Amino acid sequence: MAAGRPDRPAPLRRRQRPARPARPRHPRTDGDGVTGPAEIEVLRAGALTTVQDLGRPGWAHLGVPRSGALDPAALRFANRLVGNAEEAAGLEITLTGCALRLTRATTVAITGAPVTVRAGDRAGDTGRPLSLPAGTVLRVGPARQGVRSWLAVAGGIDVPTVLGSRSTDTLAGLGPAPLRDGDRLPLGVPTGEPPPVDVTIGATPAPELRLGVRLGPRDDWFTPTALDRLFGSAYTVSPVSNRVGARLAGAPLPRAVAGELPSEGIVLGAVQVPADGQPLIFLADHPTTGGYPVIGVVTDVTPLAQARPGTTVRFHGPQR
Repeated sequence: MAAGRPDRPAPLRRRQRPARPARPRHPRTDGDGVTGPAEIEVLRAGALTTVQDLGRPGWAHLGVPRSGALDPAALRFANRLVGNAEEAAGLEITLTGCALRLTRATTVAITGAPVTVRAGDRAGDTGRPLSLPAGTVLRVGPARQGVRSWLAVAGGIDVPTVLGSRSTDTLAGLGPAPLRDGDRLPLGVPTGEPPPVDVTIGATPAPELRLGVRLGPRDDWFTPTALDRLFGSAYTVSPVSNRVGARLAGAPLPRAVAGELPSEGIVLGAVQVPADGQPLIFLADHPTTGGYPVIGVVTDVTPLAQARPGTTVRFHGPQR
């Protein structure tokens, strides 16, 4: 494979570029008499915290992937809890948590991985709306299980849109940069009231994932042994995984065709097999073309949003 090809099996890396502190758009006065811009101030960004909405589908023909929250249902739920439209932008928080200061009185909600939530001196709950006075420091602790949490704030995060979305694309570099300490994010104007919520039931990340796969378009590039291994072996999620893709480790998938494949289109959930035979499942920030054969496509990648390194993955689906 050519050294400059974007689909060669190098580690999936977080992009490095300067953060762009976003400027406020909606200064307002709260009932407590405090005036000023409605912002989130990032005190501790954590391992990887990004702005995400439901993504920018429909641009693959221009080389732009969908991006968006890795678990769209979790972000939709968080938005409903604070009275936002489901497509409002929130934060996707990865593994180590973060610390934020809210400059205006507002309502927030956190969904996804179970975490410890502190609002100033108060304890908060995941899956329930939480009212915060102006100046409150919100601390989201490390994920006790799973990997990612989603934070919605009343009014949504009002950074500029790029191709119709506010999502951070960690591969293409579209949207706001991953958050860094000291960044400020503007908040939009709330449009609805948080619903009354007594209790919600959170899902516990499964220790073993069963992922449905549709074979093709290049399953004919692999031997019958490869298909037997794909559906009959257990794989584990590699530490070298991120929003671009989940790399797996396990029984290699031998090829029947040894030649080189011209780059062709890649979709969400595509299971690409590089030269080492270890499958790679493309996630929200995937490239739109690739030059290694795709043996099949995972029909629902959402469970991988909470898959920690070492999580067992098994594939199922009809073989041709």
